[in-house]
Order: sequence, then C-alpha cells, then structure tokens
Amino acid sequence: MMAGKVDFTGVQSTMLVTLFLRALDAKDPHPVLGDRFAADAVDRIAYDWSKLDKPNMARNRFPVVLRATRFDEWTIDFLRRHPDATVLHLACGLDSRAFRLDLPAGVRWFDVDLPDVIALRRRLYQETDGYHMIAASVTDEAWLAEIPAGRPTLIIAEGLLMYLHEAEVRQLLRRLTDRFPSGELIFDSVLPWAAKMTHLLKKYLSRWYPYPAYWTAIRGGSDIERWDPRLRHRDNVAVMTAYQQIPNPGLRRFYRVSSRIGWFRDSLRIFRAEF
Repeated sequence: MMAGKVDFTGVQSTMLVTLFLRALDAKDPHPVLGDRFAADAVDRIAYDWSKLDKPNMARNRFPVVLRATRFDEWTIDFLRRHPDATVLHLACGLDSRAFRLDLPAGVRWFDVDLPDVIALRRRLYQETDGYHMIAASVTDEAWLAEIPAGRPTLIIAEGLLMYLHEAEVRQLLRRLTDRFPSGELIFDSVLPWAAKMTHLLKKYLSRWYPYPAYWTAIRGGSDIERWDPRLRHRDNVAVMTAYQQIPNPGLRRFYRVSSRIGWFRDSLRIFRAEF
C-alpha cells in the first residue's frame, strides 16, 4: 500500500535524503546498517526519488549509515543497562530505529516530529503499547507533558541540534533534564567551520544547495556542559573513524586516508552525555 505523496522542503527535506541513503545501503549486497524498513518506505512513498538517485549521492551514503550505526550501538548499550527505560527520539523523521532494534519488552519509546511528518509516519508504522508517536515541534513546551517521567531516559537527537539556534538548544536541553531524573543524551554536531560553510553555500550557491544552514556547532564536550550544567560529557566519536565498515574497497581507502586529516575527520562527531 502506498503511503502517500510527499514534497517536504526546508529542514524536513533532509529526512528524505537520509531515508534514501539508508535505503541504498539496505539494497547493497553488503550493507553497513541494513535498514530494510528504509528500503520499504522508499518503495511506498510517492516522491520523485530521481532527484536523489545520483552517483555522488550513492558514494556519500556512508557518513549517514555509519552515523546511524553508532546511534544504534549507543542506544542498545543504554537499553542493556536500563531495560525499563523511556526513549525519546527527537525530530525522528522517517527513521525506523524503534523497529530495527531488538528492544527489551519494558521499553517505552516516543518518536517526536512535526505534524506532517508524523502523519506520514502513521501511514508507514503502527503504534503499539510500547511505541508512540507525538506530533509537535521539539521546541514547543506542551508535548513534553505527555511523556511519563520517573524512569531512566535516553534522549536521541540525530540530525537536529545543528539546525537550531544555540538559545533554542539550551532551552530544549534544560526542559528535558528538568523533566527526567536521570539518563543520557546522544546527538551529532559539526565543527564551527562546517556551520559557517553551510551559510556561505546558502548565500552564494543556493541553487545547488537547497538544504538549510547549520546554526549551532560544537568545539568539544565542554560546550555540552555550558549548554546545560546538568549534562556531563561522557564521550564522543568522529563518524568517519568507522571507515573499516565500508564494503567498497576504493571508498574505504578514500575515507581511511581522509580521516587522517583532522578537519575532515572531526567535521561530524557524535556525542554522549549523561545527567
């Protein structure tokens, strides 16, 4: 059954890109992430995927799937330690993490995104006793009251915080840590030079760069504690240091050599903090 026609713009358009790249990986004979739900969603969504079906997109899918793989690994690690946890996936887009992972029976999972995104998700995925979708902007305050407090909570913010202004990041994180007694936050972010580059692309090459610019960057773990004193930086990893998982020998060699260059290696990092 087709899930309907979509034509998202702005920040929401990025979720179609990541979905398509995860689907490309799933169809590879040797996938990294193997997200069969992404492949199924692409087949069911009425969208002009030819806009994205380009050789350069296929070659650049690895940062996306390697990032998702690390998020999955840290999610599994948290749920192994807290099998009765609450998981809050902010700006979830069309991600299938709640379905592709083997979740403990006691986990309560909440996917949060804008109303039109959730409307599409509801045509792709079904809610259960332990899985719920919330239609709201993550920067709004009211939706958080729908989430029961009291359990260890994992907050996932993949591909989100860099699109918010720093004041919005601070407000969001403090509302979350005020609501939940303990847990972890995992998120990805870019270096300041990468954020500045997106603004230059938007200014001078917007015809070829249709995506929104980044507003918040991070230099290191101390920035997390500056955003919210309740958060304690635990660890972080550069996405491209996992280049050994890339099945294509030529691309694996390219990323191995490129990861020796600090500005390239650190351009996209995943952070983990606890509270």
